[in-house]
Amino acid sequence: MSNLINFFAEGFILAGALVLAIAIYPISLLYTRLPTGKIRNAWFFLGVLIVAFIGGYIAYWLQHQGKLVHVDALSVPVIFFFGAVFVLLVNTLSVKTARDIRQIYTLQQENITDPLMGIFNRRYLDKRISDEVWRSKKYRQPLSIFIVDIDHFKQVNDTYGHPIGDEVLKRFAQLVKNSLRESDIVARYGGEELIVILPRTKSERGAQLAERLRLSIAEHLMEIASQCGEKSHEMQLTASIGVAGLTHNIVDHTCLIERADQALYQAKQQGRNLVVHHQEQQSQRV
Repeated sequence: MSNLINFFAEGFILAGALVLAIAIYPISLLYTRLPTGKIRNAWFFLGVLIVAFIGGYIAYWLQHQGKLVHVDALSVPVIFFFGAVFVLLVNTLSVKTARDIRQIYTLQQENITDPLMGIFNRRYLDKRISDEVWRSKKYRQPLSIFIVDIDHFKQVNDTYGHPIGDEVLKRFAQLVKNSLRESDIVARYGGEELIVILPRTKSERGAQLAERLRLSIAEHLMEIASQCGEKSHEMQLTASIGVAGLTHNIVDHTCLIERADQALYQAKQQGRNLVVHHQEQQSQRV
């Protein structure tokens, strides 16, 4: 009987050490996928602790080898084993939870991102601009927007084809995004038109940012290679921009967009490559 008890006791200890060794694998998955930082370091430290526990299990087994012959001697090995099982379950659950969160985040991003331009889509735009107007009215904060439209974009499709035109839209969207502040929200409004929301920004400042963006677009040389490996195409785009700011007589976001759209129309009528500020009816040209 004592030999059987010793067999089970040592078995629980060695099995616990094996389970702990297996528990290191989920930690390695998390460690390799996490960016450098405190959380990654914490998981590394946990892995080191598990290795230390494995060494403790082995040391306990060597010290008590052949000596665990009483029934009450099973308590510590059993605790060792189920403690190791607990560590394995927690680590495995952490990996699965992290994977599920990542999948949920990816689905959410796909739901609000335009698949072609890689910026926010119209669905997100409608909700976000409505929220921003409500927030600005409630807390009496300034808000401005502008609509950006590529000048004569139809000629790009007619001259180079739609695949090149799609690539132009991708590059254009990223150029706009990179030319603005981190707090500004860029979304596709329709076709080649983008709307930029500028929270806590007066329309005069919005017009300045729009002019800076217009200059960046006009000065940027875009080089796009054909998808079939043919020669690359160089082009310089220009854009017309209509700016509008939130005022007390604007009841909702549709009125704000309408004013910016009117300013955009005026910019096109005046020759394009232009910024028109709706409130002051001022224009700026290169």
